[in-house]
Amino acid sequence: QVQLVESGGGSVQAGGSLRLSCAVFGSIFSIGTMAWYRQAPGKQRELVAVISNTGSTNYADSVRGRFAISRENAKNTVTLQMNSLKPEDTAVYYCNIRPLYGGGLWGPGTQVTVSS
Repeated sequence: QVQLVESGGGSVQAGGSLRLSCAVFGSIFSIGTMAWYRQAPGKQRELVAVISNTGSTNYADSVRGRFAISRENAKNTVTLQMNSLKPEDTAVYYCNIRPLYGGGLWGPGTQVTVSS
């Protein structure tokens, strides 16, 4: 079975940086998109950033210019570099992958807390 494991979450001061990583364990023959979502307490889960198999990226307006998503296909890993963090970035961040053949898989989530 395929398993996603996120790492890199933690607590930082406003203006700081964190680097999230999502490792895919198991057999994924052809990954389409890899993405990061986040969900703050009492709020809906929202898309933060997504990267396609061709390398194209999209970002939520709230993080564009501060966050950068990248993927390393040889390691089946997607990362999210988060800079200039703000308290409103506080949320549980979830990795999501979608194979080209359909379906999808979620990681268990990792907490990011940004204090003023």
